[in-house]
Amino acid sequence: MTTAYQTDDDRWAAIERRDRAADGAFFCGVRTTGVYCRPSCAGRPLRRNVTFHETREAARAAGLRPCLRCRPDEPIETLAYGFGDTPLGLALAASSEAGLALLIFGDDRAAMAEDLAARFPRARLAEDDGAAAPALAALTAAIQSGGGAGLALDERGTALQRAVWKALRDIPTGTTASYAQVARAIGRPEAVRAVAQACGANPLAVLTPCHRVVRSDGGLSGYRWGVERKKALLERERAA
Repeated sequence: MTTAYQTDDDRWAAIERRDRAADGAFFCGVRTTGVYCRPSCAGRPLRRNVTFHETREAARAAGLRPCLRCRPDEPIETLAYGFGDTPLGLALAASSEAGLALLIFGDDRAAMAEDLAARFPRARLAEDDGAAAPALAALTAAIQSGGGAGLALDERGTALQRAVWKALRDIPTGTTASYAQVARAIGRPEAVRAVAQACGANPLAVLTPCHRVVRSDGGLSGYRWGVERKKALLERERAA
């Protein structure tokens, strides 16, 4: 158990704030339901009904079963994330051991951290600006030059989404493609709407350049990080 959660008061405080950093450091049992949970579980037990266990084995030995909501027996993945300023505003980068998992723009750190937490509900989140620095530097370089980053990616999505995201990275800098052209590029000409949805779900701003996809008439259409950012990116790339 880490030193941050040595006392029952510390452990209860972690449960009250649903502290993902505490997941794996200890487990909490709930007498009334007979389950054991991660500290970050969305359940709200009363303090008098809670017991603390250093391991899941200890919780099971006490006659408890794993919670079906937070699934405490599943592996815990750590995502290191951090914030940085870019030529197009504040950005957040989050990476797992496999690679970059999220890269987003925003205007409010708290809201961006909430977005991260919602996307990865079973991950332990560790704020670490140093770990995020390479991805944020790559983002800034891509904004300035329009080039790719060459970073390892931990890309999560359906097979169709991943095919779309790969096709987006194949669009040359300084050019654009329509949703219909991307649909044809992935061999799914009928899937124009799905392509648009995959662009909207893109987890890696700029490095997977969904900003290069426009309407068939050349209109910019939407951009989940703001049409003004999309316009600025395209103007920079055409001028490069």
